[in-house]
Amino acid sequence: MQEGQRADAYYCLDAGMIRSFATNPSGNAITTGFTCPGQIAIEVASLFLGLPTEENMQALTDCRVWKISLEAFQVLFNEIPAFATWGRDWMTQALLTHKLRALRMITETAPERYLRLQEEQPEILKVAPLKYIASYLGITDSSLSRIRKEIRG
Repeated sequence: MQEGQRADAYYCLDAGMIRSFATNPSGNAITTGFTCPGQIAIEVASLFLGLPTEENMQALTDCRVWKISLEAFQVLFNEIPAFATWGRDWMTQALLTHKLRALRMITETAPERYLRLQEEQPEILKVAPLKYIASYLGITDSSLSRIRKEIRG
């Protein structure tokens, strides 16, 4: 997905890794998230409000995804009670994850954010280029290199 497009589907990632990013006013691409296997890649505002997206999604590796159109998802949501329950639980978790990430960008130091990422999503550190990880953590490439060196001792 590219900036300016309108989202019309859910993408369930079965294999690979996807990076989401937006471009700041200075023209720098800032990583806003990573989607790993077992997760869903969507751009919420575009999908639910029909707005052009301000984010881009880029496959970092070869990926296998299952695409579910918004219309098909709505049918499943309305006809299968367990699917509706899952959908509400998933959206609640996604909202919580987003809120915690925003708070941690303010309340944690860069080394703390790196260690949390290492603990909670080590697959990102194995696959994503360091420049994408650095922008996701809100730091420069050189700061990330220094943090990694200090942690390794």
